[in-house]
Amino acid sequence: MKPIVVAILLSLVSAGGAVAADIELPAPLPPRTPANYYPAAAPLDWGGVYIGINGGYGFGGSNWTNAGVSTGTFSTNGYLVGGTLGINYAPIGSGFLFGAEGDFDWSGVNGRSSAAACAGLGVPAGAACQTKSDWLSTLRGRAGYAFNRILIFATAGAAIGDFQVALNPPATFLSVGPQLGWTAGGGVEFAFTDSLTAKVEYLYVALGTVSCPAGTSCPAANAVGASTASVSLTESLVRAGVNYKFSW
Repeated sequence: MKPIVVAILLSLVSAGGAVAADIELPAPLPPRTPANYYPAAAPLDWGGVYIGINGGYGFGGSNWTNAGVSTGTFSTNGYLVGGTLGINYAPIGSGFLFGAEGDFDWSGVNGRSSAAACAGLGVPAGAACQTKSDWLSTLRGRAGYAFNRILIFATAGAAIGDFQVALNPPATFLSVGPQLGWTAGGGVEFAFTDSLTAKVEYLYVALGTVSCPAGTSCPAANAVGASTASVSLTESLVRAGVNYKFSW
């Protein structure tokens, strides 16, 4: 009997092994993702053409001189608002940005000297020398570095502005024509979405000096019959803007 029992047990063990070999084992579980894991966001593409609006405040100074006598620099200030058009080239993944930007602003920048300072030029007593600018336009290059949605940039280029002068009273302004100058500054821009951005920037604008030969439109030169007179204007602009970008 024992040999028979042993044979039966060996048969059962052999059959069980064959059945177990045919059963597929379950696949291992995937590694568990931590509860606080968030996939990294794709780098923002800053490249494209954009349009926008801007507005801010300008403050600076103007100086009238005549025959070696000067009013000294007196303050000018006022609000600005206008539109912006620009283009960016930003290789994805590099962080660097290069571009160009132009704008046109209506300006309320205006200022005048004291009557005593203006009288030193030989104009009628009680009259102040007054300078104002009704509009300003710039065309600039931009270069910066983007930390994904935050762009830090520097900018520089040409500026052209309206240049008007008057004696006050009677405060009848005469234009000495658009004056070409230069501008430089920098700022920070933040991208709310892939298309909508907002910026804050500072620009220094130097419109140079307008020479006014006698008999032309500078009132001080006309008033005293001087051979030459000149007026200068510089501005510091603090502006904010919103842009909408059309990607490549």
